[in-house]
This record gives sequence, C-alpha cells and structure tokens, in this order.
Amino acid sequence: MQCGDDRAATALQQSALMAEGWAMLSALARDAVRDPKLAVTVLVGEDALSTMTTAAPLPVGACRICRVSPGAELDILLHEAVRADWTVIVAPETAGLLASRVEAVRMAGGRAAACGGGFIVVAADKQLTANALAAAGVPVPAGRALAADEPLPAFFRLPAVRKARGSVGCDDLVVVGARGQLLPPTTGPQRLEAFAAGMPVGVSCLCGPAGITTLPPVRQLFSSGESPRYLGGAVLPAAVWGRRAEQLAARSIAAVTRAVGAPSEAAAAVGWVGVDMVLGAGDDCCADRVLEVNPRMTTSFVGLAAIEERSLLSCMLDAASGTAPVLRPVPGRAVDFDAMGSVRVRDA
Repeated sequence: MQCGDDRAATALQQSALMAEGWAMLSALARDAVRDPKLAVTVLVGEDALSTMTTAAPLPVGACRICRVSPGAELDILLHEAVRADWTVIVAPETAGLLASRVEAVRMAGGRAAACGGGFIVVAADKQLTANALAAAGVPVPAGRALAADEPLPAFFRLPAVRKARGSVGCDDLVVVGARGQLLPPTTGPQRLEAFAAGMPVGVSCLCGPAGITTLPPVRQLFSSGESPRYLGGAVLPAAVWGRRAEQLAARSIAAVTRAVGAPSEAAAAVGWVGVDMVLGAGDDCCADRVLEVNPRMTTSFVGLAAIEERSLLSCMLDAASGTAPVLRPVPGRAVDFDAMGSVRVRDA
C-alpha cells in the first residue's frame, strides 16, 4: 500500500516522463518536416493531445497527425508501420515498453529504426549494462544488485545512488547520503552504486551497419536533493572535453554489442543510442564513469536538432540504412534546452 506522499511522487514522475516524451516526439516531428523527401506520420494518443501544453507544438499541417484512442495504440502502430519505410518509436524501456513495440513492428514486417532485441534487453537493465561495460574495461561506478526492498548493505560506502534496474532517467532514483536515511519503498530489483562526482554529460550516437557516429556532447542539468530530476542540458560543440566523452560513448556501445553476442541482428546498435556519464575533474580520465546506455531516442534530440543544418532524423535514418551520415552543424552555435522542449540558441 502506498501512502499519500508516495502516490504523489509517482504521479509527479509519470507527469515528468510524459512531458519529456512529448518534447522528444514534437521535436522529432518538427525536425522531420525540414526534409522535403520525408512524408511523416505521427501517432499521438488522444489523451496526450488533450493534456499537453503548447510549449512544444506538433507541426500540424506539415505532417499527418494520427489520433490514437485508448487501447488502440498497438493495432494502429502495426497498421502504419507496415506501410512506412521506417518507424521510429519514442518510448521508455521501463516494463519492456520499448522492447515489446520494436519487436511487434518487426514481427509485423515493418522496419524499426531501433537496436536489436538483445541490445535493448541488456541496455534496459542497469545492472546488466554495468556488467557489460566493466567486462570491456569501460569505467563504471562500483556497485551491486539489490533485490526488491533489500536493505542497503552495511558495508557499502556512502554517498551512493539507488535506482531501479529497469527504470528510465531519474525515475525511482534516490541519493543515499547517510546511514539511517528514510528511503522510499522499492517496486522491483534495484542497483546500488557509488555516487560519481563530476560533470554529468550525455553523448548521443547515430548507429548502424556503417558504424557509430557521435554527436556533440550535452552537459546535463539536474535538480539537487535526494530525488534529483532531469532539467535539460546545453549542447556544447566546441567543448575541450568533447572528444573524451565521445570516445567513451563509442566504447560503451561496442561493449553492450559484445556482451549480447550472436546473432548479429539481436546485438546490433541501430538508430539513436544515448550514453550517460560523469566526467571527473582531472584531465587524466581516471574519475570518468559511464552510468547507463539508452537504446532509444533521448531528450538530447531537442537540443541537438537545433544545431544541425540538416534534418537530424534524416541523418539517423541514413545511419540505420547503412550509410555514414553527413552532419552539418551550424558553425558557432550552441543551444540550451529544458526537459519540456523549450530551446534557446546562442553563440558558442
């Protein structure tokens, strides 16, 4: 049974997750219509159309908007997917949502611009991801798996971070700062890991048969406190630490692919893959840590699309098709964005 505070926190998490999803979907649609070669259909739930704000509007008139009534999502998705050249799925990996929809599209004969099923399974589990990265020599925070509602081990060094193995973003994440801290109840398996101090950075990659193309790194912003929230970020194309972050991201994706193994289709990194990390203060990289690999569209798309002359979706589909994408970032442009989809362009 949940108390009132727990129910309120859950509702807040769901609202924040829906807002980020809408920011990604609307940014994706606005970016797609920049390429006249793309005929775009956007599937949107009727509840989302009636509840979301106009901060990140869809390009109504420039693309086809398909309203989806409750309970009809999967049927309409499959109907449209088999008619399209490509399907891009904006969904969290929580509770298998992403994996099940990608698999359904492929089983129906559609082409999903998404990673292989095995890649998604590993990347969707924070403990499996950490194991895969560590096995490949990619630095991760020291940590261990916890069963649901298992107490924190007395020997584990604090501060630490407890997070659900199958969550997305900051959902169900709590920073443990002291012994005896009252922690919210858990609803499933957890991962406990050492708190990584440094600068939070996200690197998005366009992946496909031709390899991995890294995009400019994003400095991520979070609220403070026991239960931090993702606030947005800043795209910094000329960051001196950018190449360091990009190399760590490419190594991380390769590590997950290697952990999945054969068959190659299941292990393939395809489409948009994000890697979250913390870069330590030193230039020697000794304190750098990779936190997770996101086998899906991430909110960074909102900011990254604003610095690219071309449609970033077109670049992603090029990568998924096996062609090395040709990026054309606007010289001297940097971007700040928030989790609701608002963007501010400035000089780098």
